[in-house]
Amino acid sequence: MRAMGYEARPSALHAKFNSRYRGASVSFQTASRWLSGKSFPEQDKLVVLAQLFRVDPQTLRFGGKGHLQVNDQRFMWPERVSPRDQALFEDFLLLPAKQREAVRALIESLTLEQQKK
Repeated sequence: MRAMGYEARPSALHAKFNSRYRGASVSFQTASRWLSGKSFPEQDKLVVLAQLFRVDPQTLRFGGKGHLQVNDQRFMWPERVSPRDQALFEDFLLLPAKQREAVRALIESLTLEQQKK
């Protein structure tokens, strides 16, 4: 979580996980137990956590430092794109079309401002 720029707190995990998981929401207490090691996520939840934090599910289950893309393995992000930026782009793709257009307009405006400097 820290590598992705999030505080390793139950509230942060709870909110991030539930924003991506398509099943029944997990409770704050469940997220807290996951972080403290008192319980372990079921496989479907483990896969979502692995996707969120850009590690393979085996690393979450067994430990280690394997940082693999869980989603489409054929696509490799350039090294300059941080895991947090990757997650931001995936969040962007979840937005409705109108909101994506608003974000695009903002980015284009900021980029134009930066190019003028």
